[in-house]
Order: sequence, then structure tokens, then C-alpha cells
Amino acid sequence: MTFPRPGWVSRCLFVLLGIGDSSVEARQAPVAQQVKVFLDCSSQCFEDFLRTEVTFVDYVRDRTEAAVHVLITRAETGAGGREYTLAFIGLPPFEGVNHTLKAVTTSSDPEDVIRRQLATALRIGLLNYVTNSGVPQQLAVTVKLGSEEVRPAVVGDRWNNWVFSLAASAAFAGEESSRERALGAEIGADRITPDWKITAGLEIDHEHEEFDLDEEEPVIADRRERDFRWLVVKAAGEHWSYGAEGDVESSTFDNIKLGVGLAPAVEYNVFPYSMYTRRQLRAMYSVGMQWARYYEVTLFGETEEALPQHEMSLTYEQRERWGSLEARTQWSQYLHDLDKTRLETEGQVSVRIARGLSLSGELEASRIRDQLFLPARGATPEEILLRQRQLASGYEYRFSVGLTYTFGSIFSSIVNPRFGN
Repeated sequence: MTFPRPGWVSRCLFVLLGIGDSSVEARQAPVAQQVKVFLDCSSQCFEDFLRTEVTFVDYVRDRTEAAVHVLITRAETGAGGREYTLAFIGLPPFEGVNHTLKAVTTSSDPEDVIRRQLATALRIGLLNYVTNSGVPQQLAVTVKLGSEEVRPAVVGDRWNNWVFSLAASAAFAGEESSRERALGAEIGADRITPDWKITAGLEIDHEHEEFDLDEEEPVIADRRERDFRWLVVKAAGEHWSYGAEGDVESSTFDNIKLGVGLAPAVEYNVFPYSMYTRRQLRAMYSVGMQWARYYEVTLFGETEEALPQHEMSLTYEQRERWGSLEARTQWSQYLHDLDKTRLETEGQVSVRIARGLSLSGELEASRIRDQLFLPARGATPEEILLRQRQLASGYEYRFSVGLTYTFGSIFSSIVNPRFGN
């Protein structure tokens, strides 16, 4: 189920439930056995608000104590809004009672409209379990659909699904012996439909730093980045996609005065794309050309060159009751010199091991054999310390792990906002 525009919903759809809800709490004792719900949200879904507004169930902090597992995921829409997917998973005694609801918001919707739409979706979804064995005597539902405020269906879009964004930033800092400033700007254009995905963006960054080191002239460090990227993708069924991507860039950090790249690509998803909120296994292959002109002569004596390259990647994403898993492996190779390769792997995992016990880990690692752009001269100490130049390296890695254990009361329905959360 997909809800209409949240502003319309907030005016035209009201679901009022009378089981332990705030509207009847003063005149009615709480129900003895309320449905136990585990609210599982990986990104911002206004959990405190949902617990406060939807009060006819009991929220538990451990999924093993729940009768209903509500898995909330979100994805960005083509218009810059959000599509929230609420997967209701029945556990004993509701084994097999599963369903999914969707709530779509726009980029202009205020936070209160978004969270109230999520609360409405949560109420509607939980009704299946509250009434599973019969309609409770205390249940009262009032539904209001349609009014003079209902707008006719949109028959056309003068923007033809295009969404544009502009952003600019400036930051200044200083002390007696140093000063720095950072300027940035971004321009974006996107057109997202079920069959096409077209994105383009320009990003400009300029960082300037000055240091007084008891010398006649201050030490000045500049770092400039310019990057224009685009992507065009055409859907070809539930498993295949094809398209092309490219970029035009300039970077003092990477010694690239001007770089231009173009690469056609094809992607296969083992699972249907319609399952994207729960599970994806995508394999992509691209082959193309990169042309680069350098600020300084490279280690290989080049000031400009054309570089054929191909790339393969495998991405897996899964979100289930037991936790979440994201993993990606990417391998690239220059075709004019097959020894010039790069292998990158990254992954994140969060697993609920047992009642109250969860394990999380994150890994990023790279094997680097393709730094063709490095300047022939070595980096100065100032450039190294201030990270003004990319340095030669055969590998990079980062790893973190965490273990969390909670115990005590299984209920988590009460929200107290005093002194912050």
C-alpha cells in the first residue's frame, strides 16, 4: 500500500484507536494483554514519537520477546523525498501473518507531517494483529476519507520528473598563528522514474590554510577539487539494468589538472529489484576510457595520457530480523598495463546474537597497484602533514568491532524527554 502525499493524508485520513490510546486512557483501564512489538529501524524513523503516539501495543527492546517485528527501512525518491517501507513480521502466536506498507514523503514535507504519516502507517499495520483473534470490545476506529479539500489527481508534471538542487557553503577559522577558509558549492539534477535513472552533479571545493612559523613568509597550503559526475541507467526487467557513467574532474590532491572518463555498464540483481528494501545481490561490469592531463610529470614520465579500464563489482545488502549486512567488493584494471589493478572491499554487519546481545563490525580494505597519477617528485613534509598530496601506498585498511549487551525490563514504551534523550 502506498499512501498519497503526506499533506493530504494528514488532513484526510485519521485512524483513532481506543486500546490504551491517550484519548481514552483517562476513562478506561489498560488492556491486560497487549500485543508486544519490536520496532526495528536502521535510520531515522522517529522511534520516540511512534512509541508516544501509538500506545495500544507494548514495545519491547528485544526481538525475542516480541509477537510482531516491525522492520522500517527507507530509500530516497527521485524528487528528493523518502519512501519508508514498514514490514510487519508475525512471530508466535502470529506466525505467518506478514504484510508490508509504504509511506512516501516529499522533500518539502516538514518533519511533523512525515512522522505523523509513519504513525498512521504503523497504526494501520498493527490492526491486523490486534484484531487477529477477533475485534476487541475496547476497539474503536474512526476513518475519514474524502473532503472538500481533496485535490484532483495530477494530470501532468511541468518538470517532467526532474529535480534540481543548489547548495553553497563557507567556513572560516583562525587563531593567532594560523588561518583557514573553506568554500564549497554543489549543483545537482536528477530524474528518477521506474524505467530510467538519470543523475548529474557538480561539486566544487577550495580549502586555503596559512601558518605563521616564525618565518618571514607564512606557509600557505591550497587544495582545490572540481568534480562533475553523471549517470544514466535504463531498467530491463526485474533483474537487469544497463547504462553509462562518466565524470570530468580536477584535483590538486590527485595531481589531475583535467580528467575525463566514460564507461558503459551493465548490472544484474540476483533478487528482484522490487525486494530492494530487504535484500539485494548486484553484480556490475563496466568498461571504458579515462583521459588525464596532470599538473606535474608523473612517476612514469607522463604529462597526459589515455587509459582504457574495466571494472567489476559485487554488492550484497540484507536486512532481516536478526540484523543487517552490507558488503561490497570492487576490482578494477587498466587494460594497457594489466599489472595496474585495485581491489577494494568494505562491509558492515550488525547481528543480534542472543537476548540483549548484539555484535557489530565494519571493515574497509584496499590493495592498490594503480597510482599512475602520482607526481615524480616526492611530497614535502608540509604537504604530507597537511594532506595536500596523495601519497604512494600499496594498501589501506580500517577495521572496527563492537559488542553491546542490555538487560533488565523488556518493555521500552515509555519516553521521557527531560534534559534530552
